Amino acid sequence: MPGPTIIFSFILATLYGAAFHLVSGGDARRLALFLLAAWLGFGLGHALGELFDLTLLDIGSLHMLPATVGAWLALVVARLLTRSAGRRPPP
Repeated sequence: MPGPTIIFSFILATLYGAAFHLVSGGDARRLALFLLAAWLGFGLGHALGELFDLTLLDIGSLHMLPATVGAWLALVVARLLTRSAGRRPPP
């Protein structure tokens, strides 16, 4: 059974991805991409916060600030990568 920190992290990253999708728009595939990007970015941000011992805005053992920054950076990168792929000129 996953602990409360993992469940809270999953819920928060899901909310970040869903909110980003609501603002930027798109279909269900983009929603899935944004959710995956938010989950991965949140996890990587938390891991970097653990590695560098960043303790600003921690909630229990969760490094909130680096995890949130990681999630939003991953979402912006995913948005930029999908936007540039859609603007290719027709052959």
